[in-house]
Amino acid sequence: MNNLSGLRHVVLCAFRADCPAEQRAELLREFALLREKIAAVRHFEHGVNNSPEGLSDGYTDCFTLLFDGTEGRDAYLLDPAHLRFVELLKPWLAKALVVDYLPQ
Repeated sequence: MNNLSGLRHVVLCAFRADCPAEQRAELLREFALLREKIAAVRHFEHGVNNSPEGLSDGYTDCFTLLFDGTEGRDAYLLDPAHLRFVELLKPWLAKALVVDYLPQ
C-alpha cells in the first residue's frame, strides 16, 4: 500500500458565529490530536477554505483523515476519543458535512 492509498474521511465544518477564536483553536488542536489517540488514523490534515469560487455554502474548514480502509474508519467512528471530541465540537458547529471515499 503506498502512502496515498486508503479511505478518505472528509469533514467540512461551519463554526457558529459566536464561537470565540480561542475555542475554535482548541477544537482544531483536539481534532488533530485524534491522530495520536486513535491508531487507525494514518494521516490528518486541516485547512481553511480559500476558494474564490463562492461555492462553499458557508463551510469554512476542511478536515481530511486517512484510514487503511472502511474497517479503520468504522473503528475510529466508535472510538471513545472520537466520541468525546464530537461532543466537544457539536455545540460550536453551525453545520457539518461528511464525505468518505476510496480513490478510484
